[in-house]
Amino acid sequence: MSEPRPETAPEIAPLTDPRLRPGVELIAAGRGLARDWQLGPCPFLTTHAVGSEAEYKRQVTASGRIMQHAHIGFRNVDRTIWAIGEVHRNCRAAGVTVDRFGITLDWSMGYPRALRARATRGTGIVLDGPEDFVRITHAAPAAAHFGDFMLGLPGAVENTCAALAAGVSTFGNLGQYFTFRLPYWDDDVATTEATVTAIALLAAQKAEILVHSNLDDGFAGLFLDMSCALGMVLIEKHIVERLIGARLAHCYGHHFSDPLSRSAFHAALARVSDTPGSMIFGNTVAYQSSPAGNYASLASYLLTDIVALGRWPLGHAINPVPVTENQRIPDVEEIIDAQIFAHRLAEHAPFYDAVFDWPRVEAMADRLVAGGQHFAAAALAGLADRGVPIDDPAALLLAIRRMGPRRMEALFGPGAEGPRGRLPLIHAEWARELNHKAESWLATQTALPRPLRVCLGTTDVHEHGKYLVEQALDGLGAAIVDAGVAVDAEVLIDRAIAGGAEAVAISTYNGVALSYAKAVLAAMAARGVALPLLIGGRLNEVPADSNSGLPVDVTPDLRQLGCHPCAGLDDMRAALVMLVPGG
Repeated sequence: MSEPRPETAPEIAPLTDPRLRPGVELIAAGRGLARDWQLGPCPFLTTHAVGSEAEYKRQVTASGRIMQHAHIGFRNVDRTIWAIGEVHRNCRAAGVTVDRFGITLDWSMGYPRALRARATRGTGIVLDGPEDFVRITHAAPAAAHFGDFMLGLPGAVENTCAALAAGVSTFGNLGQYFTFRLPYWDDDVATTEATVTAIALLAAQKAEILVHSNLDDGFAGLFLDMSCALGMVLIEKHIVERLIGARLAHCYGHHFSDPLSRSAFHAALARVSDTPGSMIFGNTVAYQSSPAGNYASLASYLLTDIVALGRWPLGHAINPVPVTENQRIPDVEEIIDAQIFAHRLAEHAPFYDAVFDWPRVEAMADRLVAGGQHFAAAALAGLADRGVPIDDPAALLLAIRRMGPRRMEALFGPGAEGPRGRLPLIHAEWARELNHKAESWLATQTALPRPLRVCLGTTDVHEHGKYLVEQALDGLGAAIVDAGVAVDAEVLIDRAIAGGAEAVAISTYNGVALSYAKAVLAAMAARGVALPLLIGGRLNEVPADSNSGLPVDVTPDLRQLGCHPCAGLDDMRAALVMLVPGG
């Protein structure tokens, strides 16, 4: 199934902007900050007698041990600190080393500090200054990984300074720069300047600091062609390593389900980068069963990662995601169980090396590298032809962000031109899986009673749910008015009205389902319209008076507001049919 073509789309901004300061000035500013902000001490660095996590990664990789990453997702800072200590102590008592802990920061931390108090809270923790970061880095003698909502957002410089002083030596998430938009923040020039300045600060450190980029959170998670994802690795390395002088560590894994392409992408990374990787993220989209059933998915992706790391030791840590992840924020005992499971699997994994079809993996890696090199070269040349100074990291970042993944892939992808766009050289798994899911569902459905115009948008950067709904609506005969991703409620309704939409559909995954729905209804009321509102995805939110800091299901609240909560495509179709029973 090919991608449907929405009838309207957000306007495309110019690729260059005269307000943007030259990259050389931003780099100088970042290096100037290094006089006052240096990597501080923490138990991880002192216990292991290393200058940075990069040095530690090289030592452990040389020993042959597979490193492990645990992610903590609580909203309360004290509970997060306690959980880090509990997981580390209990795992160590069981003979398991947890090398690094990922911390879920709240998206409000992406704003400049002066604006955070007024920002809508998500489901992560908020750290106000260096002393709060120190509490995290001193919770256990393991590396603290601050990925999301650090680099790539307007608050990047303040967050980077604070975390650096606390002893953090791996900083993310560059991937978010390209895709993530904070609510009611449209100053991409300020975001770009903050990002380049913060990376330059890291490049100026005496220790080897790693800039972390989760490819799945950037354009790589939206390209239909997996070779374009490998191409983004090359482009990001050009910007971070060649133009700014920092070291770039890549992460992938959310949307790689097939062991062949997962291991082939790992092999391709080994050919284009000698920087230690940060981690291989768990294939969380595969968790579609009960906890017992999800252990099969956990074993599937972990075994692939462990065997691939044995063959190409890139320095990544594996990420055993607790099997309850698709139901709730995992508790400490569940995190410990997953870590012990991964450790035991790593003891079995070497015996599987002889079972893998490595020539086939190598062949796919060859295609990924060739396609990625084509994409990177074509993109840089194409941007230069469009007046973008590709030797300026700030200008290059801004142009890529504004061009967007679909346009970049259509212009520069290595695949041949097809009747409805460029054909993928290697089809991205997430798209292939969602295509299959949509096709299987549509095979059991009939078209809507009459064509319906539906305005579709998302509350956040998670675009895959929107992609599936687009496929389903297109197959049902609906016309799609595309409101875009991470769209503010008022803009969503303005685009719905401009496109003549008869209903509005929202995909949400960031824990703001109820507050966003209220904002959309308020925007409708302010404009004198009353459109049916369908909302699906992760329908949860943290209550304002919560003692636990955990999100709760808000489906009943959405119904009470008059919305149509959709647990799946069946609910969506039923709601649409109810809205237009006979055309």
